[in-house]
Amino acid sequence: MNAFMEALARVPPLLASHVLLSACALALGIAISLPLAVLSARHPRVARVSLGFSSLVQTIPALALLALFYPLLLWLGHGIPALGFLPSLIALTLYALLPILRNGVAGLRGLDPAVIEASDAVGMTRAQKLRLVEAPLAAPIVVAGIRTAAVWTIGAATLSTTVGQPSLGDLIFAGLQTQAWALVLAGCVAGAALALGTDTLIGAIERGVATRRRWLWAVATALLAAGVIAGTAPMWSRGQPVVVVGAKNFSEQFILARLIGARLERAGYRVEYRDGLGSGVAFGAIAGGDVDVYVDYAGTLWTGPMARTDVAPRAATVAAIGRWAEATGGVRVLGALGFENAYAFAMRGDDARAWRIVTLDDLARAAPGLRLGSDLEFLDRAEWRAVRDRYGLRFADTTPYSPTFMYRALASKRVDVISAFSSDGRIAADGLRMLSDPRHAIPGYDAILLVSPARATDARFTAALAPLIGRVPVEAMRAANYQVDRDADKRTPEAAARWLAARIGL
Repeated sequence: MNAFMEALARVPPLLASHVLLSACALALGIAISLPLAVLSARHPRVARVSLGFSSLVQTIPALALLALFYPLLLWLGHGIPALGFLPSLIALTLYALLPILRNGVAGLRGLDPAVIEASDAVGMTRAQKLRLVEAPLAAPIVVAGIRTAAVWTIGAATLSTTVGQPSLGDLIFAGLQTQAWALVLAGCVAGAALALGTDTLIGAIERGVATRRRWLWAVATALLAAGVIAGTAPMWSRGQPVVVVGAKNFSEQFILARLIGARLERAGYRVEYRDGLGSGVAFGAIAGGDVDVYVDYAGTLWTGPMARTDVAPRAATVAAIGRWAEATGGVRVLGALGFENAYAFAMRGDDARAWRIVTLDDLARAAPGLRLGSDLEFLDRAEWRAVRDRYGLRFADTTPYSPTFMYRALASKRVDVISAFSSDGRIAADGLRMLSDPRHAIPGYDAILLVSPARATDARFTAALAPLIGRVPVEAMRAANYQVDRDADKRTPEAAARWLAARIGL
């Protein structure tokens, strides 16, 4: 119960962002759909195009639609933010179109022809007929479509976390990754309450319009507007400027983000977190100023944005990344934290001993009879292609999982090998064997601290973070990670960050 109450305390600011995003997307969807519905009802060719397009949008998974706008906005450039509110708004607006548009067209086309003929007979213009006859009669059906769109939009808005927009999805994604079910429950309860409350109020508007009870729809509309204002209240008062600390979607990133955030708060900054960023968008977020600071890994940048295929010494890799980041986006690499979190293939210890597998060369010989479990990104990364091709790895089956469930899949023998992380405390705790890489296919993965161009010259900001450089040994990081990832006596990332700060003398 205490954990759930602590999770609920994190709801208000995330709920405010969720309400603002959902309300804006729904309002924009209404503004686009209603005129389009009128045109579509009168022109069948327009209807085929508009309904076909909005139906096509619905066939694209919401997460994929959100992700597609990142490269598009990045390509457009000219100061357009590629992460956060704008891509989320565009994607959710497109998702809201179909139910409003379809109901609007159905409502206008379903009117009694006798009523239309009567309005023509009294000499009404097309605009008068729409305003005085067609719109009032079709309104209940249109409002029903808005009701459906509102619930869809509120639900899909949880996925905006993946493109750097705060929402109730922050709690759900973080809870799933760290198995902190109180966070998942808090996010789901808040999201469900928001959707049900909105559905109830729009339903009252629908009944008021259908029964011509003006007081009912007027009161419901006023309550809905008041709810939006109250829901976004935590965003009104912004004291000192906010510093945004980014994090990817696994426990170590959550812990390091809170460690960084605590340092900045002590220096007088107000901190917000952007959790759940994918590796493909994280560097773009900091280069574009959507994130002020985050921890990345040398190998991720080396093989990803830099598109390097060679393997250099770790120190040389970090130095080259620093020069590239400064030249590419004005991003400053403050330095390495002191530990490496590399990809490392791991097996159950008993199986590795029984099959005499110590290196990736040994694994290659046995791979055709084994099943590989990976994290969600690994099979699409350059590191996997390099290891696969250099060692000739061909597994009987490959399955991606979120990192937490990847380890569970190995423990339950659903897979035989996983793409583990070298700083993960579960490797030692679960008795796993990490396989060596004698052909050096995997580059170094030093954890490095990156600062956005806007903060690179902020002496107070960089001074607050400088004590972290070279200060975090891998043993301490493994222990902190395991505190969050273990099943029993689990700690929150905030608690693990406090422990880590004390462990390294900060």
